[in-house]
Amino acid sequence: MFISRFVTSALVTMAMLGGSLSATPAKADASTSAAAPRVSFHYVEVQGIKLFYREAGDPKAPAILLLHGYPTSSHMYRDLIPLLADRYHVIAPDLPGFGFSDMPDRKQYSYTFEHLASTIDAFTDTIGLKRYAIQVFDYGAPVGWRLAVAHPERITAIVSQNGNAYEEGLSTGWNPIQKYWKEPTQANREALREFLKPESIKWQYTHGTADETLVAPESYTLDSALFARPGSDEIQLDLMLDYASNVALYPTFQAYFRKQHPPLLAVWGKNDPFFLPAGAEAFKRDNPRAEVHFYNTGHFALETNGREIGAEIHRFLDRYLLQPPQQK
Repeated sequence: MFISRFVTSALVTMAMLGGSLSATPAKADASTSAAAPRVSFHYVEVQGIKLFYREAGDPKAPAILLLHGYPTSSHMYRDLIPLLADRYHVIAPDLPGFGFSDMPDRKQYSYTFEHLASTIDAFTDTIGLKRYAIQVFDYGAPVGWRLAVAHPERITAIVSQNGNAYEEGLSTGWNPIQKYWKEPTQANREALREFLKPESIKWQYTHGTADETLVAPESYTLDSALFARPGSDEIQLDLMLDYASNVALYPTFQAYFRKQHPPLLAVWGKNDPFFLPAGAEAFKRDNPRAEVHFYNTGHFALETNGREIGAEIHRFLDRYLLQPPQQK
């Protein structure tokens, strides 16, 4: 799909400003102050590459690190960040190769989940995050799980929005990718290019939603525009192949849940075509402090149910991170 320079520029500008194309004005609720916290936009050099990140809230407040997934960026959190920043220090980076972060050549940067986690770990050190909650989604989950296993003392709480850690959470939608894991041939790699097409990216946003008109079009359009950059396709295919390393580590991640019992909230779009509700329920098997909430929507649950999910996250974080919980 051809996207003009004008449209791409407008989308990037809107994304940087946290804008939305929705014509429906947002109504204030219990989790929204009269003056929404400001979101600022930054770059920082980590391991020789520039990472882009969004930041809001008081740096002295409890921190929460938002980790995005495929095929998006920190843009997916554009509406959630102000909802949480009234009481929390919110940081949302773009992973290398995604969003507005650098996309180093595959010859200089190995696109594996272990390497992504190493970069984000170094990012937290660079910006001075000592202890923090993590919110994970999709690809952000195996990055976050690696951080938690490496530094359990740093993790104050976990929010998983369709961020999987159990084989029973993998749907048949993974079959073409799993075939590539088992037989990493060029033919099987080429077959996965279907996932990179604009219509496939849009489908990931809209499938399973009760009302597609609630999904802002700049979301999937921006993702497609950024994926159209030269070399991005091969990077994404590398990561699809390496996702097998995450599944291999599921027992390690589950052992972390059993040993550490971090406060864990799963907020899950129950119609997700990739990560099934069983993956959310499984958290409770290993962690008595896990709670699970389902929403009648798809993979990108925040696009359609952002306010109610945001309120649930706020309640959860207030319970575990504020001592004593403050009253609004």
